[in-house]
Order: sequence, then structure tokens, then C-alpha cells
Amino acid sequence: MGILGGIAGFFTALLSYGIRQFTRTFIEQKRYLLFIEGLRNTLFISAAAALIGVVIGVLVATVKVYYRQTGRFRLLDRLFAAYVALIRGTPMAVQLLIMAYIVIPSNNYVMIACIAFGLNSGAYVSEVIRAGIGAVDSGQMEAALSLGLPRSIAMRRVILPQAVKNILPALCNEFIAIIKETSIVGLIAIVDLTRASDIVRSRTAEAYFPLLSIALVYFLLVAGLARLTGLLEKRLARGDRS
Repeated sequence: MGILGGIAGFFTALLSYGIRQFTRTFIEQKRYLLFIEGLRNTLFISAAAALIGVVIGVLVATVKVYYRQTGRFRLLDRLFAAYVALIRGTPMAVQLLIMAYIVIPSNNYVMIACIAFGLNSGAYVSEVIRAGIGAVDSGQMEAALSLGLPRSIAMRRVILPQAVKNILPALCNEFIAIIKETSIVGLIAIVDLTRASDIVRSRTAEAYFPLLSIALVYFLLVAGLARLTGLLEKRLARGDRS
């Protein structure tokens, strides 16, 4: 009984400690509101950045493909090549700080983060889209041109719809990457999930619940999106077989 009583006492004390720390982390002073605000900012910045990234990616990839095929838009091709090289060659944290304190000196840090992450995502999405366009059989463009379609319309109505099927899973993975990368937006005083945990940790002097709770939230978000990506890939694979 002595050993069993000791074990029971240990787990009782552990449970009591866990409840006390949970209360300090989330309940006292309504600190859970910080985590809700952080989650909202994380999701908003991620979604906005993904949308901006897709728009930029489509534009950059289209210009680069046009240049390879026709030799037109040489200047734009060079500018976009420099943009992609610059984005891929510098850390996201540095890009965020430059955008916040040099390029866009504004107090609307959420907007700045959306633009910064959108520009970063656009460079990578452009390469994904360019690869997707390259995977479409070249005979598709030739057939469209032989039917009298202008190259721009052929690209928009024939090539891009087929390329989308190839790149959708990769775009979903890019969105997952953006969600994880937004954990650095606290560098410019935005309360995201990570920053919320830092604030609570500084007020309670406890790291266990603040850090493990946001790790769990990030994991659930990424796991959910990964699951959706897997279902999408299976659906596209069934479409190919049919």
C-alpha cells in the first residue's frame, strides 16, 4: 500500500500541478484570448500570403514561359529572374524586417507581413507553376495555335488548366510551409501563435503549456492540410486513371 499510495500521491500532485499551470496559462486574466488572436493572425496572414503568392507566381511563370517560347518580354524576364534569385537567396526573417522598417514604414504590421510573405511565396510558386506548365505536352500549344487561337488565349484556356492539375498538391504544400514560416512575424510586433506564447510565458514564468499548446495547434493545422492534400492527390490520380 505504501508504494501504491506513493504512486497515487505522485500522480495526484502532478495532476494538481498541471491544472494549476493550465489555469495560469489560459484562464487567468483571460490569457486564452491572446492565443485566439494569435491563431486568427496566423491564419489570416497565411491565407493572404498564399493568395498574393499565387497571383505573383502565375504572372512570373507566364512571363518566363512566354520569353522561352517567343523571345518577348526580355526585360520582364530578367527582372523576374532577379526577383526570384533575391527572394530565394535571403532569409525570410530578413525580408520581413526590410519590408517593415525600410520598404513600407507603416504601423499596419499585419498588412506588411501579408505582403512580405506573399512576395516570398510568389518566388517559389512561380517555379512550381513554371514546372507545371513545362509538364504539359508541347503538342497542346501547337494544336491550339493551329486552330487559330492567339498564344495568350491558348496559354490561359488550354495550357494553364492542364498545368493546374499538376501543381495543386505542390501549392497546398506551399501553404503548409507558409503557416509554419509565419511563426517569425513576432519580430515586427504581431501577435501570432508564437508571439502569444512568448507573452504568456513572460507573464507566468512557465514554458510548458504555452509552448506545447502552440506546437499542438501548428501540428493540427499542418496535419489537417496535409490530409486534405493527400485526398486531393488521390482524387487527381483517380481522374488520371479514368
